[in-house]
Amino acid sequence: MQARKKYVLLGLCACCWLVLFYWGGGVQLRLLRLLTRHRAEVVRPWPNWTDRAFLPRYAHLDELQTDPGTAESPRQRRQAWSAIYKDSRCRMETCFDFSRCRRRGREGFRVYIYPSEKNDHVSESYRKILTSIGESRYYTSDPREACLFVLGIDTLDRDQLSGQFVPNVDERIRGYPLWNDGRNHLIFNLYSGTWPNYTEDLGFNIGQAILAKASLNTEHFRPGFDVSIPLFSKDHPQKGGEQGWLVRNTIPPRRKYLLMFKGKRYLTGIGSDTRNALHHIHNGKDIVSLTTCRHGKDWEKHKDSRCDHDNMEYERFDYQELLHNSTFCLVPRGRRLGSFRFLESLQAACIPVLLSNGWELPFSDIIQWNQAVIEGDERLLLQVPSTVRAVGNERVLALRQRTQMLWEAYFSSVDKIVLTTLEIIKDRVFSHISRNKYMWNSLPGGLLVLPEYSTHLAHFPFYYLGLGERASPGQEFTAVIHAVSPLVSQSQPIMKLLQVVSKSKYCSQIIILWNSEKPPPSRSKWPPMPVPLTVTDGKRKVSRFLPHVAIETEAVLSLDEDTVLLTSEVNFAFLVWRSFPERIVGYPPRSHFWDPLKRAWGYTSKWTNDYSIVLTGAAFYHRYYHYLFTHYLPQSLRTLVDRTSNCEDILMNFLVSAVTHLPPIKVAQRKQYKELPGPQGTKTVPWANPEHFNQRQECVNTFANWFGYMPLVHSQFRLDPVLFKDQVSVFRKKYKDLERA
Repeated sequence: MQARKKYVLLGLCACCWLVLFYWGGGVQLRLLRLLTRHRAEVVRPWPNWTDRAFLPRYAHLDELQTDPGTAESPRQRRQAWSAIYKDSRCRMETCFDFSRCRRRGREGFRVYIYPSEKNDHVSESYRKILTSIGESRYYTSDPREACLFVLGIDTLDRDQLSGQFVPNVDERIRGYPLWNDGRNHLIFNLYSGTWPNYTEDLGFNIGQAILAKASLNTEHFRPGFDVSIPLFSKDHPQKGGEQGWLVRNTIPPRRKYLLMFKGKRYLTGIGSDTRNALHHIHNGKDIVSLTTCRHGKDWEKHKDSRCDHDNMEYERFDYQELLHNSTFCLVPRGRRLGSFRFLESLQAACIPVLLSNGWELPFSDIIQWNQAVIEGDERLLLQVPSTVRAVGNERVLALRQRTQMLWEAYFSSVDKIVLTTLEIIKDRVFSHISRNKYMWNSLPGGLLVLPEYSTHLAHFPFYYLGLGERASPGQEFTAVIHAVSPLVSQSQPIMKLLQVVSKSKYCSQIIILWNSEKPPPSRSKWPPMPVPLTVTDGKRKVSRFLPHVAIETEAVLSLDEDTVLLTSEVNFAFLVWRSFPERIVGYPPRSHFWDPLKRAWGYTSKWTNDYSIVLTGAAFYHRYYHYLFTHYLPQSLRTLVDRTSNCEDILMNFLVSAVTHLPPIKVAQRKQYKELPGPQGTKTVPWANPEHFNQRQECVNTFANWFGYMPLVHSQFRLDPVLFKDQVSVFRKKYKDLERA
């Protein structure tokens, strides 16, 4: 009996101990965990807000004057979307006919524009889009050749309350024999839906067409099929466009204002909740967030108690002054997800802080936006100031520099927006020969990197610095001599030029482009040389910038037949080029200038300390520019230089400066260097003809008009050998021949 009591007592003690442990020690452990978690949250560092960040907002629901009658549940939105776009599951593999594009290889990517009907009204913006396609290298007037079709009907503004709205689109496109439920069609749109919900409704069934649309919602975006484009105004330039506002390596990177916004405030309806709360972060010092109710016809009927104060504060600041002097720019959504503020901020190098939940950013397939913008959450507004204050100076400068790269590469003109759209689709069609993300997101941008040439970074002149020791310019060059005069004497300048160039230890081979009216001489007529010599057959005229298959080296030395150089001059220029492989490096300089009286560009051959052109009669450059010259520039410009037998060298300088945004490089040369007249019996030199100079003046203006701006850059930079012209013994100098008379 006593033993039983003992065991019962021990059991009760054990139960009490377990109960005490659970309710005592367990609570202590939970409290300890809670305190530890709280401390961790206190010391937790700021997240990387340049990735997809979510910024909170603390605002009274009373202030968020959303019209309750316009609210939609997620299910209602999905049902509305599926009713509008029945092919929401479209992908390139299921809704695109690749066979139409692959009939002629990469050249099979052709775009056809349906002709507009007689009474069609086309907006200024859509006219620019059609013009960009019509002037591109992809346009075809034959629908049988087309891979992609673009409507002649203006589909940019599908707001039924807009004066630009085009009715009966559904009926008209169904009448097109090639419509085929939209397959292989591209539809551009900037504005969809109408008051009060501004849905994605375009007012017609797009079927299986690719949608290039502004303000695309991520829920409705079809990845790898649709293309998100930026919202741009009717005043956006057709070509060229203004340059970005950032001066290279601006120090300090921060500006007078930390954060700014100035724009409309919507009192009711979609988009009003975000903009109604922006006044909470305004301090009038380093953060300026201004809104106004004064817009629309009936704004006074709907104004609230804050409108008068907001309007007064709004007038105190100038928008352009804020753009120029702010580090970060708020880009909240408007009635739709996109906003004009986005492109304005990119151009101004004012880092965009996005408050537009669900917006599929422009060209999101290719652009790494976390390197250029800060993405926030509309619901977390009050954390924005502390977030942007936490971004370090180095990161601020990197973000601002990336905004400039993206602006100039893809957004500064309608041409670039349209061509980027086409190139994205082309890369999808020919995915085995396409650009990688690095090409799209580094200078000079994807539009100037043609994957048909190569898909390897090391084969282009722009990426050597980024690749480091893994890649470097080649150790040899190919000399390409342009010959137009018949060979009548062994004393002609071309004979001496062959000897001089072939003696260079860096010369791999020499190619003579024979463009004389008489056939080329036999091989026995040419002097013996230590390097291979190739002479074209001369049966047809060949451009000096044709991507000749015989050129195997990365460096090309372009020469006129009457150029006078020394071997040491050639060697020095080549070594300089290896340090600047993306630029033209050579001898004869020229320059351009603006003539205010004629309101036109001028061209001068005067020898001054200032130059913007290095003639390709004696210059090094990368062989990729041959491919770019032939396949990027329009046929009209190449026909112009072929017809006039002039300006080819100027056009190459335009192209390289447009790619690099840098001037060519002039290297030291002997003072007596000059172009010499040909021997008796040969044609007179072109520069002796006054018409030659007038043609070059006209070419400069024609080229500037096509590029949409003047890409040539002035420079006073010249590279000389060490000890060049110094008062020391000539035996101490590596390039001693350069100083001999």
